[in-house]
Amino acid sequence: MAKKDKAKKKSENKKPWYSDGLRFECTQCGDCCSGAPGFVWVSETEIQAMATKMDMDVDDFEHQFVRIVGREKSLKEYPDGDCILLDPESRGCGVYEARPIQCRTWPFWDSTLKKRSDWKDTCKVCPGSGSGRLYTFEEIETQRKQKEV
Repeated sequence: MAKKDKAKKKSENKKPWYSDGLRFECTQCGDCCSGAPGFVWVSETEIQAMATKMDMDVDDFEHQFVRIVGREKSLKEYPDGDCILLDPESRGCGVYEARPIQCRTWPFWDSTLKKRSDWKDTCKVCPGSGSGRLYTFEEIETQRKQKEV
């Protein structure tokens, strides 16, 4: 077997650094919903679910809480970068039970799992990361790969 093939096979058999699982328990602190500006991408199905949760008409919900970015839709933000659905006083999500997949899969994103140091950085800013229930490798992968269809 060629060196290149051996190296490829070895990398395929190597499990990610988080293969023993990771701990996480959402504290609903709102920290992942605030900070630097960004995007919370939403699908039509997610918009419908959030509008229903808030007992709003879909068009009214979109007008008040959704912006168009290129060809995609994202939740609006306050000028400081906080999500428009984050209550500034309670720090709670106004649609927690119907929040978008992007929010539901936090902190098991590619960007937080790439390297052990990325996870450690996440634990510094998210009080629920690194504590609480142990998620198995399989559960983490399911969350990491989940996308709205």
